Amino acid sequence: MDRLIEKELSFAQLTIEMKQIGSDYEVSLRGGQKPHIGCTVLAIPRLSLSGDGSISATSSVLNVTGHKDETLCRYLAEKIASAKNAVVVCTGGFHMDHISKAQIGEVTDAVKAAAESLSCDSDA
Repeated sequence: MDRLIEKELSFAQLTIEMKQIGSDYEVSLRGGQKPHIGCTVLAIPRLSLSGDGSISATSSVLNVTGHKDETLCRYLAEKIASAKNAVVVCTGGFHMDHISKAQIGEVTDAVKAAAESLSCDSDA
């Protein structure tokens, strides 16, 4: 199942696209003035270390030097991998010149809401 989430923020557009590849998922995050690839995260589901039988995820990250996109892409990849018990790769970037702390919070909140929506889909 492919999903596209487009969110108009107060200052920019955020786009998150998820494609199913077999039983795995590919997620793309882009937005702001200069969409780009700032990082790639590979999340692999595993039993949680809590011992309660729940599913968590371990991730590996490749960052482009100087980019801060890991926080957003890691959150998406790990949340979806845990919820769907599937391998997930998330790549992308969001860039705004002179972004404020409030705007960073707005982007983060939008990504968290999108991750919740994508994780709740019953296609896995």
